[in-house]
Amino acid sequence: MGYFYGFDKYYLMLVLPAFIFSLYAQFRVKSTFSKYQRLSNRSGYTGADVARAILDKNGLGNVSVQMVPGQLTDHYDPRTNVVRLSQSVYGSTSVAALGVAAHETGHAIQHKVGYRPLVLRTTLVPIANIGSMAGPYLAIFGLLFDFLQLAYIGIILYAGAVAFYLITLPVEFNASTRAIEALETTGILTWDESEPAKKVLKAAAMTYVASAAVAIASLLRLLLLTGNRRRND
Repeated sequence: MGYFYGFDKYYLMLVLPAFIFSLYAQFRVKSTFSKYQRLSNRSGYTGADVARAILDKNGLGNVSVQMVPGQLTDHYDPRTNVVRLSQSVYGSTSVAALGVAAHETGHAIQHKVGYRPLVLRTTLVPIANIGSMAGPYLAIFGLLFDFLQLAYIGIILYAGAVAFYLITLPVEFNASTRAIEALETTGILTWDESEPAKKVLKAAAMTYVASAAVAIASLLRLLLLTGNRRRND
């Protein structure tokens, strides 16, 4: 068969290295955030203050700012127009917290101006959800039971999820660019304070790159396994 309970040479060559990179990216973002979480900004702004200030400056008074449990659970919900900041960001005055808060407002600004990659990513959400949950299983079942048509259906579905991961990259990079620009132009952070904030956002961006790498590696693995099965039939 070329694989055994989900492990094969392609898993070892492609997926495992990408997965290790993903673990490193998660460690990097947590350690970087923890490092600069101890560095308070001179202005005394909290993450919630920064989010509110940037939103108001961009005519987004209709977007509320709320606190959610957890660490690095920050996100913008376009369905309800809410920027949700984690407990470690909402009331913190650290430059790390301000960078994360500003990043989430970047998504709100993207939503307002109709930033195309964000619009496309939003469109892909239902496809990505179905593809990531069902695609790999359908592909593996198709291979296990020599039903290649099912394997191809699974691969096509999973390709939709991979497309979501790829389009997420420019969305996240752009939100970080908007965040740093807003922090610097409003004078919330000085130049020497913005550098640590940039490092936090770069580390966070690495996690999205890692997620895309894992998704691409998994898709390639399925394609190679299916191609080998077709040649052997």
